[in-house]
Amino acid sequence: MRRKNNSSSILFLIIFGGIIGGVVYLYNSAMFERDVPKIEITQAQYWNLKEPIDISIEDASGIKWYEVKMISSEGEKVLKQEALLTPQKKLELKVEYPKMSYGIKDKNIKIVVTAVDSSKWDFFSGNTGTIEKSFIIDKKKPLVTLITNSYGIYKGGAALVIFKAKDENLNDMYVEVNKKKRFKVQPFYKEGYYVALVAWPVSSKKFDARIIVNDKAGNSARIHIPYYHKAKSYRTSKIKLSNRFLKGKIAELAYDFPETQGIEDSIEQFKIINEDVRAENEKLIHDITSKVSDKMISNFSIKPFYPLKNAAKVASFGDHRLYYYKNKKVSESYHLGLDLASVKMGKIRTQNYGMTVYAEENGIYGNLPIIHHGMGLYTIYGHCSSLRVVTGDSVKPNEQIANTGKSGYAMGDHLHFGVLVQGVEVRPEEWMDKDWIRLNITEVMKNAKKLIGRS
Repeated sequence: MRRKNNSSSILFLIIFGGIIGGVVYLYNSAMFERDVPKIEITQAQYWNLKEPIDISIEDASGIKWYEVKMISSEGEKVLKQEALLTPQKKLELKVEYPKMSYGIKDKNIKIVVTAVDSSKWDFFSGNTGTIEKSFIIDKKKPLVTLITNSYGIYKGGAALVIFKAKDENLNDMYVEVNKKKRFKVQPFYKEGYYVALVAWPVSSKKFDARIIVNDKAGNSARIHIPYYHKAKSYRTSKIKLSNRFLKGKIAELAYDFPETQGIEDSIEQFKIINEDVRAENEKLIHDITSKVSDKMISNFSIKPFYPLKNAAKVASFGDHRLYYYKNKKVSESYHLGLDLASVKMGKIRTQNYGMTVYAEENGIYGNLPIIHHGMGLYTIYGHCSSLRVVTGDSVKPNEQIANTGKSGYAMGDHLHFGVLVQGVEVRPEEWMDKDWIRLNITEVMKNAKKLIGRS
């Protein structure tokens, strides 16, 4: 009898242990996972009702059902709902507002997203996740008014524009040229007004400039700037490469540049220096000269630049150079500055106030000071033999900043003088001409302030 009781106890313990083990197994198994679905609404808190709201839902066991609804003063409205036959571990949703219901009057609404996963937890009902986010409804485009602009712009040149922008939810604004380059704007004179220098890249055949203003809800306003486009022809030069040049200056440069280490062929060395090294050096210049202050300005007084006394022009801006060796074209480049020469180690001066933002060696440009004169206008001075400024120095009109030389990719002592507007090289001749500066910059700003004062 005692043996029978012992056998029953052992059997009970085995069954009980099996039940406990099964429960523990099921409790910890993937099909009974207890994590609620992860829901994220990536949209900012503003909504124009035109663009869809981006929603992501993730769950390890897979989502089997979700719902997106909007809560307003008019009640609840289901924007999207779906029961999935095959559970998905990740969903990327674009939820649109029903076009037939576009007349909503509320300025504030809530979006509620609910998702249920395919877990067997909660008596096979699954885990439920919910997220709620408030939105400000803004369907109105920003108001943009063109105040004034320079009359025209040359290919390779610069121009000014001043405009007014208004919106209670302003986000960003810029001037877009040729649907590629964005020129930043700076607050001007009074709140709500903005100014920008823009440029027509010398390598672009056509020019189109538009002011674009966006609000936080994604509404966008754009207006065309009616510049008169002035044609400008630039020289194309065919240059024959000599063995003396290749074995001399190019071999000397190739010894210093890491990009040409291990390259023995002179033509290949030249191509790398003229294309790859040049691109890297110009990228540094463009990055440095793309910055614009966000402080309000009322004036922009610029005197004509004449950096080298009694200088002769030895190379023009915009020259498209084609290089040939033994009647075969091997490379090309654009000369994006004005080469000036006077005496050996001539004194380089700037005629305007500015801040030195770079004063170091830069590859083919040699020793190179870069000075910011405000409003995204920069000047560069290449091939210097010595520098009289360091990064961070303020400069005054007629202050000596360097001496001419032949550092970098230069065959003789001269100055490569360049002018850039927000990272785009422009014709230095414009900024050396007092009449051009007066008609296209000074008078435009003066007239704009009169118009603004009357409003």
